Amino acid sequence: MAVGHDGGTKTTYREAMREALREALRADDRVFLMGEDVGRYGGCFGVSLGLLEEFGPERVRDTPLSESAFVGAGIGAALNGMRPIVEIMTVNFSLLALDQILNNAATLLHMSGGQLSVPLVIRMTTGAGRQLAAQHSHSLEGWYAHIPGIRVLAPATVEDARRVLAPALADPDPVLIFEHGSLYNADGELAPPGASVDLDHAAVRRPGTDISLITYGGSLPKALAAADELTADGIDAEVLDLRSLRPLDGAALAASVAHTHRAVVVDEGWRSGSLAAEVSARIAEESLYELDAPVERVCSAEAPIPYARLLEQAALPQTADIVAAAHRAVG
Repeated sequence: MAVGHDGGTKTTYREAMREALREALRADDRVFLMGEDVGRYGGCFGVSLGLLEEFGPERVRDTPLSESAFVGAGIGAALNGMRPIVEIMTVNFSLLALDQILNNAATLLHMSGGQLSVPLVIRMTTGAGRQLAAQHSHSLEGWYAHIPGIRVLAPATVEDARRVLAPALADPDPVLIFEHGSLYNADGELAPPGASVDLDHAAVRRPGTDISLITYGGSLPKALAAADELTADGIDAEVLDLRSLRPLDGAALAASVAHTHRAVVVDEGWRSGSLAAEVSARIAEESLYELDAPVERVCSAEAPIPYARLLEQAALPQTADIVAAAHRAVG
C-alpha cells in the first residue's frame, strides 16, 4: 500500500479485501474464515495470504474439498452465535452447496418464525476472462439474486472491496459477496480510515446526460472505458454501478433513466433469464415513458465459455460491444 495524493491509500482490490478480512478478525473474536486453501496456501487468489500466520488455525481454517460440508458448517456456526466468513473458490463450486444456501441459509429465518437468524457471509470469485474454461468461468450471481432471504453484493471498486465486509458481517441475514476475478489486480485509492460503504444504493461512477450504462462487478471498467470512447463521438454517457444485486436499487435505475432517457445494461451472465433481463424489465415497468429508445442489453454469448483466448474474448461483453449498443440506442 502507498499513500495517495489526498491522504488516501493506494492499494489493489486483492489487498483491500485482505485488509477488510484482517480488520474483521481483529475486531470480533466470533469472526473466522474458512474454505479450501484459505490458510497455508493463502487463498486460491491470494486474498487471505498471511492471515493464518497472524491469527492461527482456529480463526483461519482450511477445509476438506466439500462445499456442502463447509458451507453447512458455516450455517451451523452462524446459528450458534459465530460470525463465519466462508470462501468458495469460484462460483461454479457454489453449486455443490446450493442446497445449503437455498434451503437452509436463505429459509431458516422464515421457517422458524423469525427465531433463527443466519449471520453468514459467503465470498466467492466469479466471472470469466482468465482462460479457466467452461467449468470455472461462470457468472451465476444473477441466479443467487433470484433467491429471497439473502443479500447479494458485487463490489466493483477498491473502495467497495475494502468497506463491504464489515456491514455484511453486521447483517443478521446471509450475505453473498461476488468478487470478479479480473478485479483482484486492479488498483485504486481508498478514502481515509473511517469511511463506510452504502450497500443499499447503486453508485453513479460517471455522470452523463445522453445514455445510462448500467452494470456491476467486472464489467464496470469496460463500461467506464466505453463511456470515454463515446465522449469522443459526442455522446455523454452516465455509468451506474448496481453494487447490490439483491435488493436492486430501483430508485437509482429510475433516476438515471429519467435523466438520460436511454439505457444499455451490461451483464457478463448469459442473456436468457439474466440479471440484465430483470433490470430491463424494471425499467420497462417503472420508467417506460421516460425512454426514447428500447433498452439495449450486452451479455455473454449463449454458449459455455471457451478456453481459447480469442474465443473467450469474443464470447464476453467487451467495450466495443457496449459502444455499439449505445450508438444503436442514441440513433
